[in-house]
Amino acid sequence: MRSKKAAILVSLIIIFALIFTGVLGFLIYKMVSIQNAQDDYKAIAASYANGDNPEGYTGNLANNSGTTSPEQVEHTLPFKIKDVNVLVKFDELKKQNSDIYAWIYIPDTNINYPVLQSGEDDNFYLDHDVYKNYSFPGAIYSQSNNKKDWSDRVTVLYGHNMLSGAMFADLHKFSDSSFFDSHPYIYVFAENRRLIYKIISASSYDNRHILNSFDFKNNKVFKDWLDNAQHPHSMYSKVRDGIELNLNSKILVLSTCLNSGSGRYLVQGVLVQDEHTK
Repeated sequence: MRSKKAAILVSLIIIFALIFTGVLGFLIYKMVSIQNAQDDYKAIAASYANGDNPEGYTGNLANNSGTTSPEQVEHTLPFKIKDVNVLVKFDELKKQNSDIYAWIYIPDTNINYPVLQSGEDDNFYLDHDVYKNYSFPGAIYSQSNNKKDWSDRVTVLYGHNMLSGAMFADLHKFSDSSFFDSHPYIYVFAENRRLIYKIISASSYDNRHILNSFDFKNNKVFKDWLDNAQHPHSMYSKVRDGIELNLNSKILVLSTCLNSGSGRYLVQGVLVQDEHTK
């Protein structure tokens, strides 16, 4: 009887040891994968996107010298836009992956990444990196609901909320009033083009797929979304006063997971400058 119990005990110990080893191995693999992905993105930024000097642009943006539309001028006049430019080498980037079509940068955050869209699988970059390799951090991406020319009324970009602070984790910095107030802009760079979005609000939201749930071609639906962006139902939302939105506004939504619980954390901005660059 004792030998039988001992055998069972040994078997259980072996099973638990194997489980522990497997879990530990997976965690180590995940940590290494995340670190490798971070290193890859830093290398990409340094090599292809002027990552060490993102404020090296010397153009004249603040006085509306670009190709701003009449509808956008009303947004830009009251604001002094920080003169930021990321010199992205799109030709070289596209040789790495033709799905790359833009670059996003937010000052004083880790958000300095290529933006991708798969033509085959909307969720491909949820768990694949810029080189199309399987990766826990994935990439910053949009889905086929959005055109890649930034002409939609609402464009949504997705990114993971990584514990390491990578991808879109730093969106949560906008929950701090001081950071929200002192960082008003999102910078997006496309080929020969720079788009600047004034941040309207930062707030939690539910798990609905925004572009599948709302028909923004419908003026009432779009107006309701604009109203919600300026008056979020979230208790701990941050909102920037003095921004006028209308049916000609172009909205950028940056979406990531909440720090706890289910739902999404959204940082929303309105296009205030669309400038052609050399």
